[in-house]
Amino acid sequence: MSIVVVGTVAFDTVETPFGKGENVLGGSATYFSTSASFFTDVSLVAVVGEDFPEEHVSFLKSRNIDTSGLQRIPGKTFHWSGRYGYDLNEAQTLDTQLNVLMEFQPDLPESYRDAEYLFLANIDPDLQMQVLEQVKAPKLIACDTMNFWISSKPDSLKKVLQKVDIVVINEGEARQLTGEANLIKAARQIIALGCKRLVVKRGEYGVLMFTSDSVFAAPAYPLEEVFDPTGAGDTFAGGFMGYLANTGDLSEAGIRQAIIFGSVMASFNVEDFSLNRMKRLDYREIETRYKSFKSLTNFRDIVI
Repeated sequence: MSIVVVGTVAFDTVETPFGKGENVLGGSATYFSTSASFFTDVSLVAVVGEDFPEEHVSFLKSRNIDTSGLQRIPGKTFHWSGRYGYDLNEAQTLDTQLNVLMEFQPDLPESYRDAEYLFLANIDPDLQMQVLEQVKAPKLIACDTMNFWISSKPDSLKKVLQKVDIVVINEGEARQLTGEANLIKAARQIIALGCKRLVVKRGEYGVLMFTSDSVFAAPAYPLEEVFDPTGAGDTFAGGFMGYLANTGDLSEAGIRQAIIFGSVMASFNVEDFSLNRMKRLDYREIETRYKSFKSLTNFRDIVI
């Protein structure tokens, strides 16, 4: 089954203690679609400017990502600049140039509107709602957001959260959205808004998934070298949704397995700047790391 993702395709300038990437390929939809493409067909909806190199479009197409929904309009491509210290869980934003993103009006090609799986990546919740009005009957809808939209458009965001099945956000955003310091209480409040599941990304501490009556915890994969965490959350979401679309298994066990595949994909992404590691990635490496992931939490039951 294929996935439609609506988000950003961007240039990033990123500095970490281990190096710097300047004007590299980035954007929520870019990371998501690249990750998901290892598991299923992906259709991408985003906007870029006249300065966006054709080589980047060619890369997306090389991953069998349908770029019919990638709009190119006059102006400059969205550009984000940030810096990470040794605490790689938190980025310091240095500059955000929205550019053509200010003119973005997501218009899904007709062939995208029958999508069974839809991911609303981190964009204005009013635009996310526009997308929801264009799709017909998705089997599964998930969304992401960020602190900026939580503070600037909380009411619009809550309307979106009422219409999706899964919300994927980070730990700080969950607390910000609810005003709750305790993550368990925050999760209950978000689920009460109407979504069925909340997936909380916790960086190097892994992932927590909440439903109204269960909690699932997955560790992060221990890595000796982490170069750039930019896009790790979007890469996680791509692996998670891509695997679900591939199997069609939306049972509790199937979704938990998809969480691990998402974590596997994120662990590869952080090993290099931009999408450089993803460009070198082979599916056999994914399978090998999945098996290593499984062994991290494999232990015996109590014997009485």
